[in-house]
Amino acid sequence: MSKVKIFTDSCSDLPRELRERYDIEYVRMNTVIRGREQPASLDWEYYSPKEFYDIMRGGERITTTQVPSEEFEKGFGKWLEQGFDIVYIGCSLALSGSVDLGKVTAKALLERYPGRTVHCVNSLTACIGEGMLAIRAAEFRDAGMNADEIAAAIEPLRNTVNQFATVHSLDTLKRAGRVKPVSAFFGNLLGVKPIIISDKDGLNAPIKKAKGRYNSMKELVELMAENIIDAEKQTIYVCHADSDEDVKELENMVHERFPGVPTYTCYIGPIIGASTGPDTLALFAFGQNVEKFSV
Repeated sequence: MSKVKIFTDSCSDLPRELRERYDIEYVRMNTVIRGREQPASLDWEYYSPKEFYDIMRGGERITTTQVPSEEFEKGFGKWLEQGFDIVYIGCSLALSGSVDLGKVTAKALLERYPGRTVHCVNSLTACIGEGMLAIRAAEFRDAGMNADEIAAAIEPLRNTVNQFATVHSLDTLKRAGRVKPVSAFFGNLLGVKPIIISDKDGLNAPIKKAKGRYNSMKELVELMAENIIDAEKQTIYVCHADSDEDVKELENMVHERFPGVPTYTCYIGPIIGASTGPDTLALFAFGQNVEKFSV
């Protein structure tokens, strides 16, 4: 049976601990900060989360790029040369063109490595939701599935990734083109916090609003309670964009609502954070099909 390497990208927000635990590689996108382009590291090699988000708090915009073709060539090529097949779980194509570029690069590489297989899967999500699918792909690999079987098994799971997030404002997401244009949904009402999902097409979409930060966090937990399936058999992921105090409060709310269910808390990484802005909070788990949300 062929060996399989699971890949994801900088949008997955998988910290090193989880990447090492599940033997997952990632290809890097780039950030552009004050005119300087550098790899979007999930290990925060070039700046701390606080430094990164304080730049945005100061009013500066951080832009991003998709995964460069040479990054795919280097990452995929290393493992193809060693006889591995590859399954790449990439950021939603509604948010990044990386999956399509991965396919183009893989096609060229496979001419040099006949008999090998590369699947580039549009996750229809991002942040740790994308990472969750990469972890599930790694579990399928460890259960003995080949690359074709893993890619086929991931496809129906994509719209079962439930994301419930809140941001201080939709402005950053709108500027980055990362949210469905529901221009009249909120306006700029003082204190109103949007609740955002990743919809069936892989685009962020506001579905509700809450008055104030505390109520928005309560809404995240209640939405997760309404939609999670078999909570006791999975992990609820708690993500934040340098919002230490609020994320502790959110963790407590989750533990009270889901006693005994494990949680995993991590930062929203530089690519997603550049679009959502500082102090974003989000919960992720597998649950109801997101097509139930009409947006």
